[in-house]
Amino acid sequence: MSKHYENIKLESQGAITTLTIDRPKALNALNSKTLQELESALQSLDSGTRALIVTGGGEKAFVAGADISEMSSISAAQAREFAAQGHRVLMMLESLPCPTIAAVNGFALGGGCELALACDLIYASEKAKLGLPEVSLGVIPGFGGTQRLTRLVGKMRAKELIFTGGHVGAAQAKEYGLVLDVLPAEKLLEHCRTVAEKILKNGPLAISQAKRVIEFGADQDLRAANELERQGFAVLFGSEDQREGMKAFLEKRPAAFTGK
Repeated sequence: MSKHYENIKLESQGAITTLTIDRPKALNALNSKTLQELESALQSLDSGTRALIVTGGGEKAFVAGADISEMSSISAAQAREFAAQGHRVLMMLESLPCPTIAAVNGFALGGGCELALACDLIYASEKAKLGLPEVSLGVIPGFGGTQRLTRLVGKMRAKELIFTGGHVGAAQAKEYGLVLDVLPAEKLLEHCRTVAEKILKNGPLAISQAKRVIEFGADQDLRAANELERQGFAVLFGSEDQREGMKAFLEKRPAAFTGK
């Protein structure tokens, strides 16, 4: 995790890692180089990271979108490869065993909104703007936005946001269920770290299993999803964390989880 990156920063404070998209002059737009660095950074995370916060560098943008200056002249075949790269990176982010928190500190448009949607929890500053404006450029979202947004806010609201190509402010995004809470800009990262610290008090294997069951169960019918839950519940009873957690409860003390 000490590797140097050109367009992102990766910093750890204990078990909390903060990943910052850091191209402020380009409003943190996602180009191929940035996606490559994101992929490398996500691959570098290990069990020492128990919560990941994703945010944008500078004061204006989380990620303003994919880099239009790079996309404007590519062919259909190149566009397919670029979309595949974006899907691969965001699926990697979505599939991390630890919880991921998007700290949306400004514009989160297009690929930036899609990046936030791939996180488990989304919090926004009061000045944040979120949307998928790709149709105004003659294309559609290409990094999973049509699917993740629909699953989060519902088909009709997703269609409205995508068809109009507009964006919404933080308060409206919260009303739609697109973000959880809206914070003053100077309080956003502090709030996200506070949430991460609350998560860290709990069993890491249990958090990882809960995330897996929620994610995979969301695409199943209720009977199949409940079976996933039953299996996840049972397998944790073979862990040291389960024994420690229940012993600590009975002894009225904080649990000392080890992730084993």
